[in-house]
Amino acid sequence: MSETQTHAHTALLVMDMQEEIVRRYSQTEDFLALVNGAIAAARAAAIPVIYVVVGFRPGYPEASPRNKSFSTLKRQASSSAQAPMTAPTVHPALAPQPEDILITKRRVSAFSGSDLEVVLRAQNISHLVLCGIATSGVVLSTLREAADKDYQLTVLADGCFDQDEEVQRVLLSKVFPRQADVLQVETWKMKLTAGEIQE
Repeated sequence: MSETQTHAHTALLVMDMQEEIVRRYSQTEDFLALVNGAIAAARAAAIPVIYVVVGFRPGYPEASPRNKSFSTLKRQASSSAQAPMTAPTVHPALAPQPEDILITKRRVSAFSGSDLEVVLRAQNISHLVLCGIATSGVVLSTLREAADKDYQLTVLADGCFDQDEEVQRVLLSKVFPRQADVLQVETWKMKLTAGEIQE
């Protein structure tokens, strides 16, 4: 069986890795290098790379005043000369290639307000490999929703980043393993090379 056939139903989700989010965090250089390695490995194994960004129309009509996080974001945008969330751009260290897929979501989960599920269904994807910022945000929300939708899940532990180290530790060691395989990027890459990733 070829590599392409082995991984035919797998996709790598690179989530919320846009410039305006990454720059909120310090010491992300090593993290970005690890995610870049995962992206390169996915491309080499013919695994689709799907970038998920959060974005809004000008004026943030999708941001409800009842939503604590996004209503705050809307207020900040209205008081600033810039509104970067209306034109989200993936961090240049992880720049998408023409063959990659870009999904825009409107809430925390990669599925919420996006056409992600349509794309996954069209590509016959049943196994999602998750990485992104923040572990307690998009990764947690997407994992929970994807598990409820019966996707097979892998989380790249060092491909996830959270400002709170204790939250990161608890999620990766106690919460995520209940619904996903939790692997280091290098371990996942070795499994890809060895053809050990199961559908």
